[in-house]
Amino acid sequence: MEAEYLQKLAPLLKKPLFTSREAKALGVHPALLSYYVKMGRLNRISRGVYQNCDYQSNVSFRWQDLIETVYAINGGVICLLSALAIYELSEEIPRHQWIGVRHGTNAVGGPHLKIIRFRNMELGKTTIELDGVFVPIFDRERTIIDAFRLLSREIAIKALKTALTQPSDQRLDLIKLQAYAKKLRVNIDPYLITVTT
Repeated sequence: MEAEYLQKLAPLLKKPLFTSREAKALGVHPALLSYYVKMGRLNRISRGVYQNCDYQSNVSFRWQDLIETVYAINGGVICLLSALAIYELSEEIPRHQWIGVRHGTNAVGGPHLKIIRFRNMELGKTTIELDGVFVPIFDRERTIIDAFRLLSREIAIKALKTALTQPSDQRLDLIKLQAYAKKLRVNIDPYLITVTT
């Protein structure tokens, strides 16, 4: 019986992390995951997030906590200062993991976790690979617009200026940036004029 459930979990055991929700979708009850933790077959990374004990992680120490945090929050998306750090649009090292969630979600922050509630979670939402792990994150353009909306002007202007000087494969899409600004009601034009003249 145990082998049967481990067989069901096989695709998840190859992943860097998986959630109890993913296991349940394969027919494995969360109580069984707790049993496997006690038996030393799984590591419980955080509430509802697990890892195969034999998994060899390629995740660098720099992103490990952020990856674990975003996996642990249902529907969470990396945003604001954490996203700026990933995109190398800020020199600031975030003291918190910045995770966006949908309004009405009951996720709560913690000592190293900053929960930001958004009405529009789909605009600019994408997935990137961080050290072999795919994580949800807002794209560069959405991150910069959110910085103007929710962070200091200084941080936002510096991020915009940096984004405009990055190599062409990372270059900012100005049309998309302006479309996001319009949708999220941010007047970006004065800042674009300032940093491009």
